[in-house]
Amino acid sequence: MCQIKSLPLPDNSGLNGRYKGNKLTIRMKKIQIINGPNLNLLGKREPTVYGNASFEDYLSELRARFPQCEISYYQSNVEGEIINKIHEVGFEYDGIVLNAGAYTHTSIALHDAIKAVTTPVVEVHISNVHARESFRHVSMISAACRGVILGFGLGFVSVGDRIVYVIEGLVGYQIELIIRL
Repeated sequence: MCQIKSLPLPDNSGLNGRYKGNKLTIRMKKIQIINGPNLNLLGKREPTVYGNASFEDYLSELRARFPQCEISYYQSNVEGEIINKIHEVGFEYDGIVLNAGAYTHTSIALHDAIKAVTTPVVEVHISNVHARESFRHVSMISAACRGVILGFGLGFVSVGDRIVYVIEGLVGYQIELIIRL
Protein backbone atom coordinates (compact mmCIF):
# COMPACT_ATOMS: atom_id res chain seq x y z
CA MET A 1 0.00 0.00 0.00
CA CYS A 2 1.30 3.42 -0.95
CA GLN A 3 1.39 6.07 1.73
CA ILE A 4 1.02 9.77 0.99
CA LYS A 5 2.71 12.57 2.88
CA SER A 6 2.27 16.30 2.43
CA LEU A 7 5.30 18.49 2.89
CA PRO A 8 5.54 22.29 3.05
CA LEU A 9 6.31 23.50 -0.46
CA PRO A 10 9.70 25.22 -0.69
CA ASP A 11 10.26 27.99 -3.22
CA ASN A 12 11.52 26.76 -6.59
CA SER A 13 10.94 23.16 -5.54
CA GLY A 14 12.51 20.57 -7.80
CA LEU A 15 10.40 17.81 -6.29
CA ASN A 16 7.96 15.90 -8.44
CA GLY A 17 4.48 15.63 -7.03
CA ARG A 18 1.12 17.34 -6.94
CA TYR A 19 0.42 20.79 -5.56
CA LYS A 20 -2.31 20.89 -2.93
CA GLY A 21 -2.75 24.42 -1.65
CA ASN A 22 0.63 25.48 -0.33
CA LYS A 23 1.80 21.88 0.02
CA LEU A 24 3.31 19.37 -2.33
CA THR A 25 1.91 15.86 -2.01
CA ILE A 26 4.48 13.16 -2.61
CA ARG A 27 3.98 9.43 -2.66
CA MET A 28 6.30 7.81 -0.14
CA LYS A 29 9.00 5.94 -1.97
CA LYS A 30 8.93 2.18 -1.46
CA ILE A 31 12.30 0.58 -0.80
CA GLN A 32 12.84 -3.15 -0.36
CA ILE A 33 15.92 -4.32 1.55
CA ILE A 34 16.78 -7.96 0.82
CA ASN A 35 19.41 -9.85 2.80
CA GLY A 36 20.71 -13.24 1.74
CA PRO A 37 22.20 -16.26 3.48
CA ASN A 38 23.53 -16.06 7.04
CA LEU A 39 22.60 -12.39 7.42
CA ASN A 40 19.89 -13.47 9.86
CA LEU A 41 22.83 -14.09 12.23
CA LEU A 42 24.07 -10.49 12.28
CA GLY A 43 25.08 -9.57 15.81
CA LYS A 44 26.10 -13.18 16.51
CA ARG A 45 28.12 -14.27 13.47
CA GLU A 46 31.76 -13.19 13.23
CA PRO A 47 31.38 -9.91 15.15
CA THR A 48 34.90 -8.82 14.15
CA VAL A 49 33.74 -8.80 10.50
CA TYR A 50 30.02 -7.93 10.81
CA GLY A 51 29.75 -6.14 14.17
CA ASN A 52 27.53 -6.78 17.19
CA ALA A 53 24.27 -5.20 16.01
CA SER A 54 21.34 -7.22 14.70
CA PHE A 55 19.83 -6.12 11.43
CA GLU A 56 16.44 -5.67 13.10
CA ASP A 57 17.90 -3.09 15.51
CA TYR A 58 19.55 -1.27 12.63
CA LEU A 59 16.34 -1.39 10.58
CA SER A 60 14.34 0.25 13.39
CA GLU A 61 16.84 3.10 13.51
CA LEU A 62 16.81 3.46 9.72
CA ARG A 63 13.00 3.63 9.57
CA ALA A 64 12.88 6.17 12.41
CA ARG A 65 15.48 8.38 10.78
CA PHE A 66 13.89 8.31 7.33
CA PRO A 67 10.12 8.24 7.77
CA GLN A 68 9.65 9.67 4.26
CA CYS A 69 10.42 6.20 2.84
CA GLU A 70 8.44 3.02 3.26
CA ILE A 71 11.27 0.57 3.95
CA SER A 72 10.40 -3.14 3.75
CA TYR A 73 12.76 -5.90 4.85
CA TYR A 74 13.15 -9.50 3.74
CA GLN A 75 15.80 -12.09 4.58
CA SER A 76 16.22 -15.62 3.27
CA ASN A 77 18.91 -18.27 3.23
CA VAL A 78 17.35 -19.78 0.08
CA GLU A 79 18.39 -18.52 -3.35
CA GLY A 80 15.03 -19.23 -5.01
CA GLU A 81 13.14 -17.33 -2.30
CA ILE A 82 15.35 -14.28 -2.87
CA ILE A 83 14.66 -14.50 -6.60
CA ASN A 84 10.91 -14.76 -5.89
CA LYS A 85 11.07 -11.62 -3.71
CA ILE A 86 12.93 -9.70 -6.45
CA HIS A 87 10.22 -10.75 -8.92
CA GLU A 88 7.46 -9.82 -6.46
CA VAL A 89 8.63 -6.25 -5.82
CA GLY A 90 10.70 -5.63 -8.95
CA PHE A 91 7.96 -3.89 -10.91
CA GLU A 92 6.22 -1.87 -8.20
CA TYR A 93 8.89 -0.68 -5.73
CA ASP A 94 11.13 2.34 -6.27
CA GLY A 95 14.36 0.61 -5.28
CA ILE A 96 15.87 -2.62 -3.99
CA VAL A 97 18.90 -2.67 -1.70
CA LEU A 98 20.36 -6.19 -1.98
CA ASN A 99 22.97 -7.90 0.15
CA ALA A 100 23.00 -11.32 -1.51
CA GLY A 101 25.65 -12.64 0.89
CA ALA A 102 27.59 -15.57 -0.55
CA TYR A 103 25.16 -15.83 -3.48
CA THR A 104 26.84 -12.67 -4.77
CA HIS A 105 29.80 -14.76 -5.85
CA THR A 106 27.95 -17.74 -7.31
CA SER A 107 24.47 -16.90 -8.57
CA ILE A 108 23.87 -16.27 -12.24
CA ALA A 109 20.18 -16.79 -11.42
CA LEU A 110 20.20 -13.70 -9.15
CA HIS A 111 21.94 -11.72 -11.89
CA ASP A 112 19.22 -12.75 -14.33
CA ALA A 113 16.44 -11.93 -11.84
CA ILE A 114 17.85 -8.42 -11.31
CA LYS A 115 18.07 -7.87 -15.09
CA ALA A 116 14.49 -9.10 -15.53
CA VAL A 117 12.87 -6.42 -13.34
CA THR A 118 12.45 -2.68 -13.84
CA THR A 119 13.13 -1.59 -10.24
CA PRO A 120 16.74 -0.42 -9.83
CA VAL A 121 18.85 -2.63 -7.54
CA VAL A 122 21.90 -1.60 -5.53
CA GLU A 123 24.29 -4.28 -4.29
CA VAL A 124 25.59 -3.75 -0.74
CA HIS A 125 28.02 -5.62 1.50
CA ILE A 126 28.76 -4.94 5.15
CA SER A 127 32.40 -5.97 4.85
CA ASN A 128 34.94 -4.99 2.22
CA VAL A 129 34.79 -8.19 0.18
CA HIS A 130 38.02 -7.22 -1.62
CA ALA A 131 39.93 -7.32 1.68
CA ARG A 132 38.75 -10.88 2.32
CA GLU A 133 39.23 -14.27 0.65
CA SER A 134 39.92 -14.16 -3.09
CA PHE A 135 36.72 -16.06 -3.98
CA ARG A 136 34.77 -13.07 -2.60
CA HIS A 137 36.43 -10.65 -5.05
CA VAL A 138 34.11 -11.61 -7.92
CA SER A 139 30.46 -10.58 -7.97
CA MET A 140 28.08 -12.32 -10.34
CA ILE A 141 25.43 -9.63 -9.73
CA SER A 142 27.31 -6.30 -9.90
CA ALA A 143 26.92 -5.92 -13.65
CA ALA A 144 23.13 -6.16 -13.30
CA CYS A 145 22.95 -3.63 -10.44
CA ARG A 146 22.74 0.18 -10.54
CA GLY A 147 25.75 0.37 -8.20
CA VAL A 148 27.69 -1.24 -5.37
CA ILE A 149 28.44 -0.09 -1.81
CA LEU A 150 30.69 -2.15 0.41
CA GLY A 151 32.94 -2.16 3.43
CA PHE A 152 31.34 0.46 5.68
CA GLY A 153 29.88 -1.94 8.27
CA LEU A 154 26.35 -1.92 9.62
CA GLY A 155 26.73 1.19 11.77
CA PHE A 156 23.77 3.57 11.80
CA VAL A 157 25.87 6.55 10.81
CA SER A 158 28.15 5.06 8.17
CA VAL A 159 26.34 2.36 6.20
CA GLY A 160 22.91 3.64 7.12
CA ASP A 161 23.47 7.02 5.56
CA ARG A 162 25.10 5.45 2.56
CA ILE A 163 22.18 3.10 2.03
CA VAL A 164 19.83 6.06 2.25
CA TYR A 165 22.12 7.96 -0.12
CA VAL A 166 21.65 5.09 -2.57
CA ILE A 167 17.91 5.26 -1.98
CA GLU A 168 18.08 8.95 -2.86
CA GLY A 169 19.67 8.08 -6.18
CA LEU A 170 17.12 5.36 -6.84
CA VAL A 171 14.00 7.39 -6.12
CA GLY A 172 15.08 10.66 -7.68
CA TYR A 173 14.41 13.16 -4.93
CA GLN A 174 16.58 14.57 -2.22
CA ILE A 175 16.55 12.99 1.23
CA GLU A 176 18.30 14.64 4.16
CA LEU A 177 21.76 13.13 4.24
CA ILE A 178 24.47 13.50 6.86
CA ILE A 179 27.65 11.46 6.53
CA ARG A 180 30.07 11.39 9.43
CA LEU A 181 33.23 9.31 9.03
